[in-house]
Amino acid sequence: MIQEIVIAGFGGQGVLSMGMILAYSGIMEGKEVSWFPAYGPEQRGGTANVTVILSDERISSPVLNSYDVAIILNQPSLEKFEKMVKPGGNLIYDTYGIQIPPTRTDINIYKIDAMEASMKMENTKVFNMIVMGGLLKISPMVRLENVILGLKKSLPERHHKLLPMNEKAILKGMEIIELVSKAVAVENKLS
Repeated sequence: MIQEIVIAGFGGQGVLSMGMILAYSGIMEGKEVSWFPAYGPEQRGGTANVTVILSDERISSPVLNSYDVAIILNQPSLEKFEKMVKPGGNLIYDTYGIQIPPTRTDINIYKIDAMEASMKMENTKVFNMIVMGGLLKISPMVRLENVILGLKKSLPERHHKLLPMNEKAILKGMEIIELVSKAVAVENKLS
C-alpha cells in the first residue's frame, strides 16, 4: 500500500499541520512516511502545500509529480494541483475557498463545507480537522485513534485540552463530505 497525498491552500489554514498529523499517524502504524512542506515567505495568507507519502515499502523520493489524493483549500491550489491527481484518484475541496470547482471526469471529486462547519462549531481553528475527517472517510489510510495521537504529539501540551473538540471536528468531517463526481472515464476503461 502506498498513498501519495498533497494538501494545498493558504498559510494559516492548517495545511502543514494536517500533513504533519497524517505523517505522525502513519509512523504510529509502522508505515514508511515522508512529509515534505513547501510554503511562501508570507506564511499566514501566502500559499502553502505539503506532500505526504504513507507506504508499506521504503520511499525512494519525497518529490512527486502526481498524487493519489489532493486536498485543495483555495482556487490557486486547485489550478495548480487538479491536473496532478492520478486518473481514478481523489480530489477533496472546501467549497469556501473555491469559486470555480474542479472539472475532471477521470477522478473522484468530493466537496466538504469545512469552513461553514467550523463556523457553526464556533471555532474556525478546527477547519483542518474537519477536512481531515473527510479524508479519512473516503480513504481510511490511518486509524482515527492514531490521528488523535498524532494530533496530541503535534500540539503543545498547553493545548491538549482542545483534543476532544478536534476529535469532534474529525467526526463532523466524516459526516459532511459529499461525492460530487465519480471517475467515469476510469470506470468505462475497466468495463
